Amino acid sequence: MQYGFIIPRGNVHEILELTQEAEEAGWDGVFYWDGINIEVVGEMYDPWAVLAAMAVRTNRVRIGAMLTPPSRRRPWKLARETVTVDHLSHGRLVVPVGLGALDDGGFGKVGEVTERKERAQLMDESLDILTGLWSGQPFSYHGQHYQLEEMTFLPPPAQQPRIPIWVVGAWPAQKSMQRVLKYDGLLPTAAAPGEHGNLKPDDIRAMRAYIEQNRTSTTPFDIIWEGETPGDNRAQAAEIVKPYIDSGITWWMESRWLTPDLDVIRTRIRQGPPRIV
Repeated sequence: MQYGFIIPRGNVHEILELTQEAEEAGWDGVFYWDGINIEVVGEMYDPWAVLAAMAVRTNRVRIGAMLTPPSRRRPWKLARETVTVDHLSHGRLVVPVGLGALDDGGFGKVGEVTERKERAQLMDESLDILTGLWSGQPFSYHGQHYQLEEMTFLPPPAQQPRIPIWVVGAWPAQKSMQRVLKYDGLLPTAAAPGEHGNLKPDDIRAMRAYIEQNRTSTTPFDIIWEGETPGDNRAQAAEIVKPYIDSGITWWMESRWLTPDLDVIRTRIRQGPPRIV
């Protein structure tokens, strides 16, 4: 069982300070997020520049951005960015992906695709291209949206057989869950709009059973869940986390998206992860 912390805000120097504090406090992963322009948030930074800095300021923790929408990232550029950060971190990068939040002006305000079905198609093709270019072998691609003449991208990632990809899976949508089976981790959500917060441990248990029954790969697979725990009450934190651990998650992500006070976030980081002894 591993525990990560998502840093939701702060200027770029504060983000790096919090990253180092999280590693020192015993968290297993430190994550930023991928956004272009969300006006209510205020200060935002390019995730790949931030992750590169996080990579060289830490030694142990997993790093990544929660999460990247491949539909608005050129997959060959994303391949270069991810491999670079993977090498800088000596193989500690994770790539969480999903359709993305449309309240980001990086979609509708700049003419990117917003229709759900087409974003899903772009994500599937982008992941095919990403993993193909990561191979370090000659690769070409002919899809509905992307056409690539043969290219070889070197170096390949530090991690082999590839950088882990965590994919949003909407339960119980078969197409969404079948996509998850091809990769290395599940970010659970509900298929019905607005129902993500209503997923319960029993839903996670059902998703885990589906993956165990249908996934053919024998490589490691993670199930990731976000939530909040009190850092000053270990017993209460354990009560919150334990049902999800029992349901099959392998990562608990401490997320404070709505916490405006950076000092509160820093205090929670310093208190360390809600490990169950």
